[in-house]
Amino acid sequence: MTGAGGAVGGGAGLLDAVRQRLAASGSDPTPARVAAALRAQGRLLGDAEVLGAAEELRCELIGTGPLEPLLADPAVTDVLVSAPDRVWVDRGAGLERAPVSFSDAAAVRRLAQRLAAVAGRRLDDARPWVDARLPDGTRMHAVLPPVAVGSTCLSLRVVRPRAFTLEELAAAGTVPPGGAPILRALIDARVSYLVSGGTGTGKTTLLASLLGLVGERERIVLAEDSAELRPDHPHVVRLEARPANQEGAGLVTLRDLVRQALRMRPDRLVVGEVRGPEAVDLLAALNTGHEGGSGTVHANTAADVPARLEALGTAAGLDRAALHSQLAAGLSVVLHLARDRGGRRRIAEVHVLERDRDGLVRTVPALRWGASGFARERGWERLGSLIGAGSW
Repeated sequence: MTGAGGAVGGGAGLLDAVRQRLAASGSDPTPARVAAALRAQGRLLGDAEVLGAAEELRCELIGTGPLEPLLADPAVTDVLVSAPDRVWVDRGAGLERAPVSFSDAAAVRRLAQRLAAVAGRRLDDARPWVDARLPDGTRMHAVLPPVAVGSTCLSLRVVRPRAFTLEELAAAGTVPPGGAPILRALIDARVSYLVSGGTGTGKTTLLASLLGLVGERERIVLAEDSAELRPDHPHVVRLEARPANQEGAGLVTLRDLVRQALRMRPDRLVVGEVRGPEAVDLLAALNTGHEGGSGTVHANTAADVPARLEALGTAAGLDRAALHSQLAAGLSVVLHLARDRGGRRRIAEVHVLERDRDGLVRTVPALRWGASGFARERGWERLGSLIGAGSW
């Protein structure tokens, strides 16, 4: 499949003229209007060609052009465009080349700018990058040349309308055999935890699934930079941060949202992604009676999480000793996700937190991924006491 021009025998110039005419008139690209615009260019085309041109223009002006079938694929989580003829997708087993392309670099730029406009954001030479959420929840990021060398780079992260169940994650290999009862016990025991991992390892997916296990009589309040979590739960309040407008006003930060969430009687306070000073507010909340809170954080390994939080806390003005005191008292477990050599996402390890002799928090391995189930490590006794698994 190719971009604009394929339906009319490669007449990219003709479609450009039709596109400009429709844009000038403000008309939707219906078959009748496309046919009228084509006739205005002095071309006689058959019904099939007119319908093909109308569909291509509709996809470009309303949809996502040649990316539409990729985004409609329920297995696709990410669509990445690095050049007009280089489109990649992730279906859960690593990146693979997609058999689609755009007509030229200008077509990629037009799509990126239109999607940004739909999200209420600006994308032009003066502001050559954008990070936004589309109305259907899809997360988009785009960078224009010359910052992006050669072509506009477009990244789309698909947010599915429902969360996966633990059984589905087990079938996909994310949760090892027999691992689901341990995760259920973690939620039932109201243990505070973080889901860690690198980009694209499935942190949000796992967190949404775990939140679906929370009791129906509990109130979940989500604070997110970009609303991606959609847990299957009857009582969820979703708060989303907001960037400043072009005048520099109206900024709502994730830290603002965490503070507001604390006033909304949350049974479970959740920060979608901890990556800034909101880490301090989350830890403070977990130390003031808000048990069972959770969130995600970028880290290479579970053992790196304390250092990552220390860096975030220090940047927010909290000294090292105070940060580790808050961390030791408020957070108990880290679930770490990674991709195996085949690109499949899985819970690689589960760690518990404890203080060392110097009063600093470190993680201790409790469970490790195994093909036949979690393998128990030296921290299992501590984890078992947290989740009431003494008889397991």
